[in-house]
Amino acid sequence: MTEKYRLECPGCWVSFDDHYTLDCPMGCRALIRTYYHTRQLDIKELPGIFRYIDWLPVEHSLPLDAGPISYRSDAFAKELDLAHLIVTFSGYWPERGGNILTCSFKELEAQPTYLRLQEKGSGVLQISSAGNTGRAFCQISALTGVPVVVVVPAENADRIWTTEKAENVCLITVEGDYTDAIELGRQVCTVPGIIAEGGARNVARRDGMGTTLLDGTLAAGRLPDYYFQAVGSGTGGIAAWEAAERLVGDGRFGTHRPELHLSQNAPFIPMVRAWEGGRDRIVPADMPDAEAAIASVSADVLTNREPPYGVKGGVYDALVATAGKMYAVTNDEARAAGALFSGLEGIDLDPAAAVAVGSLVRAVEEGSIDPGKVVLLNITGGGYDRVREDHEQHRIEPFLRLPAGARIEGEVRGEIAGWVASHA
Repeated sequence: MTEKYRLECPGCWVSFDDHYTLDCPMGCRALIRTYYHTRQLDIKELPGIFRYIDWLPVEHSLPLDAGPISYRSDAFAKELDLAHLIVTFSGYWPERGGNILTCSFKELEAQPTYLRLQEKGSGVLQISSAGNTGRAFCQISALTGVPVVVVVPAENADRIWTTEKAENVCLITVEGDYTDAIELGRQVCTVPGIIAEGGARNVARRDGMGTTLLDGTLAAGRLPDYYFQAVGSGTGGIAAWEAAERLVGDGRFGTHRPELHLSQNAPFIPMVRAWEGGRDRIVPADMPDAEAAIASVSADVLTNREPPYGVKGGVYDALVATAGKMYAVTNDEARAAGALFSGLEGIDLDPAAAVAVGSLVRAVEEGSIDPGKVVLLNITGGGYDRVREDHEQHRIEPFLRLPAGARIEGEVRGEIAGWVASHA
């Protein structure tokens, strides 16, 4: 076993060492988890998320002051008549100490993932993204020089920018949606020297995202009663559930696991339909006319057709364990709620974050939560207007532009292999 933590499969309960391991070695269809030897969280004098390094699967830190910031809301809480609303914000808001320059909580995933690969594995990371995740990994590459291969839908290529020039990014665009980018990314990983980042299967990503709950809990002084977040894959919700279990084990923050209140952007709501149908798996009927639905949402980063919903330790299990709830939030609801929040709190929001705010507004209106209890609202992105005022943005030009369904073979494969050879 490693000195700091062990990996364990919730399907067969086998424990094993970490070698940048993404799956159970016994073949279980389950999300492996980290179990840290340090049961009580000791906050370190380190920047950003690394103040929580005890519960991150890395040994070292990066000198980056990029982490979530949490505060007790006054104006928005008063508007909703909530007695205890904690906002955890991951983005650029220097007036409150928010220094995530790519304006998304995906940087919370990118930092420990890079370090985990350096410490436990080898190769060049490949990431498929609708925009925010790819931008976060490119930013860390720009700051550290570590090479990365990013695949995104062509129409989202303008979202891939950094605040420092990135010399070691191989950006590949595909004519299609997020799912097409995921499929192309799988093929890219057949090129020698390229390794899949892993998505929800990567414990570094989940534990990095889990720092939002850690930060919000510290701000509240206890575990919240309710946790609100918009989800595409649902990985953030899983991460919050896992972090809550660690905080319960700590013993200083209460024994109540927060109810997960997760939302998707209608009309693309496969997990909402599955959950409301009482099913532990997503069926084709949960995604009718998927392409049209994806094209019509305001927050397309929430449109994952293959979320870890029914896998052991996935979204379904997290919702069952916490007596959670899911919401389908329309574009109009999200825009109205986002504008209300921005007007009262003073910061612009990512479209996905506006969906989360919309779900909270709905929960209050429907009486789904007790307004006297502690609510944690995870604002997963924002501050785009502010960062443009303070920082130059360097757009990354594609290395390759490929059609949907393209195969990574022949000349294309040779070009990617050549890039890896010259940058790894």
